[in-house]
Amino acid sequence: MEVLRIILTVLLILVSIVFTAIVLLQEGKSAGLGAISGAAESYWGKNKGRSMEGALVRLTKILGVVFILLAVVLNINF
Repeated sequence: MEVLRIILTVLLILVSIVFTAIVLLQEGKSAGLGAISGAAESYWGKNKGRSMEGALVRLTKILGVVFILLAVVLNINF
């Protein structure tokens, strides 16, 4: 059982590091203010949510769930 706890702890540490990096890669909500000058009317401006930014949001949700599940499992006393 101790080996499983060590493996899950290492996995939790790796997930938390990747989770932090993914959150820092995302743009803030105020980054869309370029629409005032018409910059968001290009093809890349319209489809940005479906590409890199959309993938980062989806990955953030998945890593958040994995982080919570690992934290709960590690908190259970075997």
